[in-house]
Amino acid sequence: MNMTNNRNNDWENHKLLHRNRMEARSCFIPYADADSALTHERGGSDRFMLLNGHWDFHYAPSPAAAPERFYAEENVTEAEGWSRIPVPGHWQLCGYGRPHYTDLYYPFPVQPPYVPAENPTGSYRRRFYVPADWIGDRITLNFQGVDSAFHVWVNGSPVGYSQGSRMTSEFDITPYVKEGYNLLAVRVYQWSDGSYLEDQDMWWLSGIFRDVYLLRQPQLHIADFFCTTEFDADYRDARLHIAIAVKSGEAPSRQAAVRVQLLDASGREAAAGSFSVPTLAPGETYTVRETLAVESPKRWSAETPNLYDLLLTLADSEGSPLEVVPWRVGFRQVEIKEGRLLVNGAPVTLRGVNRHDHHPDTGRAVTLDTMREDVVMMKRFNINAVRTAHYPNDPRFYELCDKYGLYVMEEADLETHGFELIGDANRLSDDPAWQEAYVDRIERMVMRDKNHPSVIMWSLGNESGFGCNHEAMAAWCRGYDKTRPVHYEGDKEAKACDVYSTMYSSHEKCIAFGETESGKPHIVCEYAHAMGNGPGGLKEYWDIFNKYERMPGGFVWEWIDHGLRQFTPDGREYYAYGGDFGDEPNNGNFVIDGLVFPDRTPSPGLYELKKIMEPVEAEALDPSAGKVRIRNRYDVLTLDHLRLVWNVTVAGEVAQSGQLELPPVAPGETADVQIPVRPVRNAGEAWCNLSFVTKSDTLWAGHGHEVAWAQFALPQAAVAPRTARVCSPVRHWTEGARLYVESLDSLAVFDKRRGMLLEWHYAGMQLVRSGPEMTVWRAPIDNDMYAVQDMRKNYLDRMTHDVQQCSWSLSDEGKLVISSRFRFAPPVYDWGFDCEYRYTIDGSGKLSLELCGGPQGSVPKALPRLGLQMEIASSFDRVKWSGRGPGETYPDSKESGRFGVYQATVDALYTPYVYPQENGNRSDCRWVSFTDLMGAGFVVAGQPQLHFSAHRYSAQDLERAKHATDLRKRDAITVHLDYMQNGLGSASCGPAQLPQYELRPHDFRFRVDLLPFNDNARSPVFL
Repeated sequence: MNMTNNRNNDWENHKLLHRNRMEARSCFIPYADADSALTHERGGSDRFMLLNGHWDFHYAPSPAAAPERFYAEENVTEAEGWSRIPVPGHWQLCGYGRPHYTDLYYPFPVQPPYVPAENPTGSYRRRFYVPADWIGDRITLNFQGVDSAFHVWVNGSPVGYSQGSRMTSEFDITPYVKEGYNLLAVRVYQWSDGSYLEDQDMWWLSGIFRDVYLLRQPQLHIADFFCTTEFDADYRDARLHIAIAVKSGEAPSRQAAVRVQLLDASGREAAAGSFSVPTLAPGETYTVRETLAVESPKRWSAETPNLYDLLLTLADSEGSPLEVVPWRVGFRQVEIKEGRLLVNGAPVTLRGVNRHDHHPDTGRAVTLDTMREDVVMMKRFNINAVRTAHYPNDPRFYELCDKYGLYVMEEADLETHGFELIGDANRLSDDPAWQEAYVDRIERMVMRDKNHPSVIMWSLGNESGFGCNHEAMAAWCRGYDKTRPVHYEGDKEAKACDVYSTMYSSHEKCIAFGETESGKPHIVCEYAHAMGNGPGGLKEYWDIFNKYERMPGGFVWEWIDHGLRQFTPDGREYYAYGGDFGDEPNNGNFVIDGLVFPDRTPSPGLYELKKIMEPVEAEALDPSAGKVRIRNRYDVLTLDHLRLVWNVTVAGEVAQSGQLELPPVAPGETADVQIPVRPVRNAGEAWCNLSFVTKSDTLWAGHGHEVAWAQFALPQAAVAPRTARVCSPVRHWTEGARLYVESLDSLAVFDKRRGMLLEWHYAGMQLVRSGPEMTVWRAPIDNDMYAVQDMRKNYLDRMTHDVQQCSWSLSDEGKLVISSRFRFAPPVYDWGFDCEYRYTIDGSGKLSLELCGGPQGSVPKALPRLGLQMEIASSFDRVKWSGRGPGETYPDSKESGRFGVYQATVDALYTPYVYPQENGNRSDCRWVSFTDLMGAGFVVAGQPQLHFSAHRYSAQDLERAKHATDLRKRDAITVHLDYMQNGLGSASCGPAQLPQYELRPHDFRFRVDLLPFNDNARSPVFL
């Protein structure tokens, strides 16, 4: 009998983590001299060779089907099935296989450590040139990220094997290379036993997706180093502790020395030392451990990212440099005291986000420019912290965080979420057989990134249950690095960790956490799920974080929508999510849950977050006198680095303005400021607007960048009378089923049986095509995903009008009053609303519509909206309004909306969520006008206020669409004039709307006044 064993594979052996992979170490670049080292430009080092580019590639459905001996010298790439593929990159995004999205599902049968025999396999080949002067030195091959496991050959010889997708794998290839051209071959397996530890909420994408490069070092070389900083009790003077591992090559080394220099930003030497290295046997490592005293160093924090250049020069016995290793050092000390998280002795607040590596075209293969764009945008939007969810990011990302100033919670490449579905969340985490695999992931992460000042906390992974393997990870972490606390949300009792952590905790629970006495702080590592339209309730979270010292903030989920750019057959662009590639099972658009859209355009949620987390707060003590109290919410900076720019607007126009220098208010303190406002005598709403802007250029923004703002309504000394309007008698008549009402240049047509407006004309133009008509339905938002079923079960999307009585008459003032009593109710059930439309039409052409009503019977708990819907002619697409703006706002997400007078086109009012849904609402509006290109149209005034939206799509269009390309613009504009909107919440993965933002059925009465006008005759401000 012939038999084969398909399970004797490196990639299905959780006890085999690598073959010949080097020990993990810091990610540094050696240079030949100090001048080139101080540039920190790796491409400027003659010791560095980048191997990125287009490689030869073959895709096979399984390892067994992959080409044999592809790693040999013969030119196999001419055979069928070979092509070229970009490295870094993912083969699924280059036409091989398909992307697959899951949140927690394993996309293969669960049988650890085994994976399917049909395991897609990519074979890569590339030639590289080794100069003559490299021969004799030590040459290493570095892979910064390969998903999920791979074998390596050089010149036909097997070099090694590694797994752990988002971690560095380095191999010593010195014995395998030759002068001239060499052949590098890599075979990558889509699945491995490591895939069971990599079940993160993201796309499953395979291949060599981060940099590949060669490093050249002398035989006696710096193998690694670890530098930490420690302040004295007053956080004034510091010590730099440094351990430098020097390793010899194949032959014994001669005596050498390591010179350490610390240079400040001006190039001045802040500390220095020279330390001898004894003669070493072949392969022996000697560690230099020294401490340098540094007087009054500039401290590093997210607000003050001061960096020093550290130069480590390894010199031979004659003093000639063998190599120079540069690093940027930040003096900072992380501590936990009395339940507070401290940096340099000061409590810090984590205004954080969770970030994945993602680009809509290249997946997790992201460029330095893309990373920099993220960091700069975070800084501009008042974000000061990042959780690298849920794996170590590209090494260069941490360099940017060091430089620009972001606190980093760095998370191990570990998630076993799929075991929750089989009822055994702890299966691998509490299995000692997997301990080595777990510890390997924290060890490689810590060793690589230990020298970054931005990294202030290590995280053991995400959503992997809890067990002995997490405890082993934490123990290793503390044994090696005692300078940073350890985090893991799954450690519910903080048994192994230095902080408590939860995700998506309700506001009520966060208050309880804050009031609990504990020596450990409580971090909300994920909150405010930013999926689609939302999140709501940010202000209330930050009221809690600002109140309780034990609650040092948290990390919003998440930074970016993971949409993948695709095109319809006719060339229209859209962003794909789970299921769009035929990937089953999948979690749909749950991957579209970021604060920025896939193209990195900020969403309304990001603007709201910026406002909520702004570092300066202002309180009006006496608005009319311009007396304001400001509070410093920075952790480190005083406020004198900002300037206060103010103005007074009346009816949307600037009437007064000025600038003030701010006093050096300390963190957490307040100061009173006097704004020299003058009494306002003009007609129209008056606002005092304060803008806190940077006085100087920074790395992330130019001077004048706004970090915070505030508004206060101003009383008016006198208001000019409104101008009179020309009027005519009101005429009305009936024809068949229609009631016609004419006044001045306006003609309104009603259904005389139902009392509802059918058409409205002005100066020969049709303004309204249908409505206004009562509605309670809105296109479901992502945060309605668990409530929409009940909404539809109650038929809120199928409400009907049953008119019971309609009448009309002329009042004593000559106004026509039309009353329509109706029942607004769903099919199937016996509940509903008893309501009345009441139109009043005067001689100026104004239509006033009052809608009142009340619930009857067992009504649903909440309504999506309560208001009016109508259709207007598509030409009236110029919109102006007085209210919150310029972006969309909702009841629990409107702090970012400033009161003012704004204008936009209807198209610009639309928010292009990847998954179409309710969007574009503007809150707390006094009025809104719709005009055509020539300025003719009408204005709607709320009594006292209204919320509005206007789109070229109906709510039903938005509801049916799955992508933006499913939408087709109508030849009419759908306008919603709402009395109230339900809040947004974040119930797609978190709490629903807070009670105060929930639209519960109740007795209501509101009014809108519609008046035709021409913008060339008068402004809607004064109508």
